[in-house]
Amino acid sequence: MEASNLSKILYIDLSNKRYWIEDRSELFKEWLGGVGVGIKLLQEECPKNIDPLSPESPIIFCIGYFNGIYPLASKTIALFKSPLTKNLGESHAGGRCGVAMRMAGYGGIVIKGSSEKPIYLVISNEGVKFRDASALWGMNSSSTVGRIIREREAGAGIRAIMRIGKAGEKMIPYACVNTETFRHFGRLGLGAIFGSKKLKAIEIFGRNSFKIFNPKDYRSIYDEIYNAVIKSGAMKKYHDIGTSMNVLPLNNTSSLPCKNLQFSKFEGAEELSGENLAEKFLGRRAACAHCPVSCIHIAALRIPYENEPYFYKTKMIAYDYEPIYSLGCMLGIKNPEGFLKLLDIVDELGLDAMSTGVILAWATECMEKGIIGIKDTNGLELKWGDYENYIKAVKKIVDMENEFYEALANGVEYASSIYGGKEFALAYGGNEMPGYHCGIATHIGFAVGMRHSHLDNAGYDIDQKINAEKKIVSIEEIAKMIFEEESWRQILSSLVVCFFSRKVYTPEVISRAFSAIGINITPSDLKEKGKAILKEKYKFKIREGFSFDNIRIPKRVTETPTPQGILKEDDIKKGIIEYKRLIEVEN
Repeated sequence: MEASNLSKILYIDLSNKRYWIEDRSELFKEWLGGVGVGIKLLQEECPKNIDPLSPESPIIFCIGYFNGIYPLASKTIALFKSPLTKNLGESHAGGRCGVAMRMAGYGGIVIKGSSEKPIYLVISNEGVKFRDASALWGMNSSSTVGRIIREREAGAGIRAIMRIGKAGEKMIPYACVNTETFRHFGRLGLGAIFGSKKLKAIEIFGRNSFKIFNPKDYRSIYDEIYNAVIKSGAMKKYHDIGTSMNVLPLNNTSSLPCKNLQFSKFEGAEELSGENLAEKFLGRRAACAHCPVSCIHIAALRIPYENEPYFYKTKMIAYDYEPIYSLGCMLGIKNPEGFLKLLDIVDELGLDAMSTGVILAWATECMEKGIIGIKDTNGLELKWGDYENYIKAVKKIVDMENEFYEALANGVEYASSIYGGKEFALAYGGNEMPGYHCGIATHIGFAVGMRHSHLDNAGYDIDQKINAEKKIVSIEEIAKMIFEEESWRQILSSLVVCFFSRKVYTPEVISRAFSAIGINITPSDLKEKGKAILKEKYKFKIREGFSFDNIRIPKRVTETPTPQGILKEDDIKKGIIEYKRLIEVEN
């Protein structure tokens, strides 16, 4: 298989309603696809220091060689300039997007410009259609938008439908993009960029096929990967309970942030645990395209109609560990039904769940401390566990009802710069903190990671292993482990495979999988390529203003004990400096 099979880039100009296709074989041969090709396209298309919400700010979608060919290569990469952090925005989503792009014949999609009126796009192997979305603009439910597009357009059974909610229309910088109802391009504000372009939704489908270079070797390595995935004990947990299986172990080790990280252990952990949600609310499981695991867990919540006694509707609400952390534990909500109702409104409005929960947790502590009052919140009392008032607050944030909610709509870093409480505003580089408080590698990882995400280098995972083995590891060693893991993850993100399968997709397995499709690349070449991609991403971040030297460490992080005890800010900064040295050495 040559790069030509993947090399078509679809360019879309929303301002002039035109599109064209270019062959970029050289990019895929050099940078593999996914995040590797995506960062090169972003460097090409994104003018330096541009406003992320301006028409010239691009959206890049990319897939890799393994999408549609190997199991768990189910994701799509989105790259953009983040309206939240003002530097690199990167988001990954599963569902059908990756396979749909491959079947439509595109390795990448570049979207620029801005439409005068709301539109949605229909992308297939026959080209692009520009549809009027005026009737969809302003709808309260993003799932209704998906349902209407499903009824109007072709591609049933093989398509992906991305869309934004009202938060994206309002250009809230942590708005997300929903896809296939239960998956999201979350974090860092891709939904706001859709909104700035008046782009309500994108449907993608296609019916392409391709020949495999060496069918016999392909079948052999495919079976090896598939069997390793199916027989893995870790994958069984993802299937049975999903990522919410993390709630109880993190709580048991005092690593679970709750009530704005005033505590690292939550008295309501049992109620919000994956085990309890599966037992009492699980409606069904779902899988991304070409994935045998089915880790997506969807609760069925029976909700009575307000004015119709004995009549009910059933809402299907997908849940994961991260929303449980942010909209449950961080807000002191023990009631699973209350948590699911809050998650549902956040999802329908198209907000990032993690950012929303962290922002509301900060606001609640501000109210506790008297930093804000009910005059600021328009009479709404924010208190731990009160999910009904949190639901009202979420709507007020999206409506930007007054100056206070407008500040919350700009993220916790911004809101705390206006109202105070910076010492307990949990953000790294402007992005709200993920749900782990496992030790020093966790927070060094959040600080230096590409997206300030738990997925960048999995510092939390490094801590969990160190804690379990009761090892003493120097800060220099931790920084090196973080650097090597994040470098390798660039390869997984370029193929594009799910991180859950990272123990299956080893350098040796990936090298053999490439060989079966006609591409020779050694395990050591892959490792070097990962470092090169990481370097290219830092080039963009630093170009747009990121600096290792001015990363703020929230004081709260050094006040609440971890399994390693109380962390020292100086030690975290020492780890950041060492990580910076490793990046510069590689440069």
